[in-house]
Amino acid sequence: MYNHGNYIVRLGKVVRWLGQQAEELGVELYPGYAASEVLFHEDGSVKGIATNDVGINKDGSPKESFERGMELHAKCTIFAEGCHGHLAKQLYQKFNLRANCEPQTYAIGLKEVWEVEPSKHKPGTVEHTVGWPLNHKTYGGSFLYHLDEGEPLVVVGFVIGLDYGNPYLNPFKEFQRFKLHPSVKPVFEGGKRIAYGARALNEGGFQSIPKLTFPGGCLIGCSPGFMNVPKIKGTHNAMKSAMIAAEAVYDLVTSEDKPSTTAAAEPTEYEKKLKESSVWKELKSVRNIRPSFHSSLGIYGTMMYTGLFYYLGRGKEPWTLSHHGADYGKLKPASECKPIEYPKPDGVMTFDLLSSVSLTGTNHDDQPPHLTLRDDSVPTERNLKLFDGPEQRFCPAGKNHF
Repeated sequence: MYNHGNYIVRLGKVVRWLGQQAEELGVELYPGYAASEVLFHEDGSVKGIATNDVGINKDGSPKESFERGMELHAKCTIFAEGCHGHLAKQLYQKFNLRANCEPQTYAIGLKEVWEVEPSKHKPGTVEHTVGWPLNHKTYGGSFLYHLDEGEPLVVVGFVIGLDYGNPYLNPFKEFQRFKLHPSVKPVFEGGKRIAYGARALNEGGFQSIPKLTFPGGCLIGCSPGFMNVPKIKGTHNAMKSAMIAAEAVYDLVTSEDKPSTTAAAEPTEYEKKLKESSVWKELKSVRNIRPSFHSSLGIYGTMMYTGLFYYLGRGKEPWTLSHHGADYGKLKPASECKPIEYPKPDGVMTFDLLSSVSLTGTNHDDQPPHLTLRDDSVPTERNLKLFDGPEQRFCPAGKNHF
């Protein structure tokens, strides 16, 4: 959790600045367009991607502004979708990239931006907590950053591992309850919440890194999962992996000594160089902290393990702990758990979900549904009957209803 010397930034602003630098160098950017399909050569290697069609009504019919997606072809396509990307999932299956690693594990992170009273603003202050209001068998913790942007802005958030057992747990409501802690609440009293957001996080770390290359491309950043879980930080590793991949791909496609023998190039040097980099060293050193949670002591066991083997030994122990399966396997039937009573939102310090979503700046009113089910029977026949419909509680945008 050591943060001295680090910068507190907003990633949206960093990415916007990086985009400007890239365009000045001649890079073409297509904001507003998503890669919706992986394209393949006849030999099975990756040919590139196709972007999504835009200008479509909610019923699927084209609007006057309809525009067909584009095909983008490349000798090597670098996939940087972020956590649990739908194209990466196709690549995992087609090229069997997860054959020699553990299943990925996940967390949900929720965040608010507040404008606080100037007297309470301490630019550069960083606070992290673990545990409360969660019980010791649920992995999670908070972050709180005082920004230094001229205005008294504070970012507060809460992260909860999705391997929790009680299907009645509601991550959003746990976050709201966290703000009522006597050491947290005073920071926001008299302030105003101005933004809300949420995202999924990869927590599998070192044990869950898949094979990173395949004919015609590679995976970088949070797509394979390079986040340092104890620090809740992964942007630096994502950027470093992209730099290493770029160098490997450039060397491959420009080298006369290594002509491609297929229709596409596989940058195998990328994975080799990544394993020699700071990314691999960092993830290996913290590899056992998250899975140490899976003991009868829960978060207390994690804290003891971290103190003994990380702070003293810096992760040099000769063993590697297992995550013991995917997150969904840890969820208990509703019949074995008690519903959780949460305090009602007061509209000042704590809020309801719908008013929070209104602060995200997203709008899907006149668009086709972007969430689809492989099997329409699963939510009602399994999730609702066995777990009392946990998706109506874990979704941070309130999109799932029964």
